[in-house]
Amino acid sequence: QVQLVESGGGLVQPGGSLRLSCAATGSITSIYAMGWYRQAPGKQRELVAAITSGNSTNYADSVKGRFTISRENAKNTVYLQMNFLKPEDTAVYYCNAVLSTPTSGLRRYQYWGQGTQVTVSS
Repeated sequence: QVQLVESGGGLVQPGGSLRLSCAATGSITSIYAMGWYRQAPGKQRELVAAITSGNSTNYADSVKGRFTISRENAKNTVYLQMNFLKPEDTAVYYCNAVLSTPTSGLRRYQYWGQGTQVTVSS
C-alpha cells in the first residue's frame, strides 16, 4: 500500500524558512510527478509547486523566487524549501504524487499525504 509521509511543518516568524519533506513508501513502480498543494482556512486547495520525473518544475506565482521544489528519486522523496515566508503562506500543506504500482500496470494514480501545518506568525 502506498503512503505519502510528510514532515517539516511548524511555526515560523515572517521572513523565516522551513523545509518540508515527503517520502512515498510502499510498492511503487514509477513516480511521474510529485508536488505540494496548500489549503488555508476558508479557501480552496491550490498548487504550490510540482516537479516531474524529468525535473521540470512549476510554481504558483505567489511563491516564485521564494520556494524551491526538488526531489531525490532514489528515495522517492520530494522537498519544498520555503524561504522569506509570509503570513499569507499559512496553510495546511499536502504532498501529492502521481505514480504507478505493480498492480496498476500502465495506469497512473494520484495519492495525497495527510497534510502538515505551516504557520507564519510573529
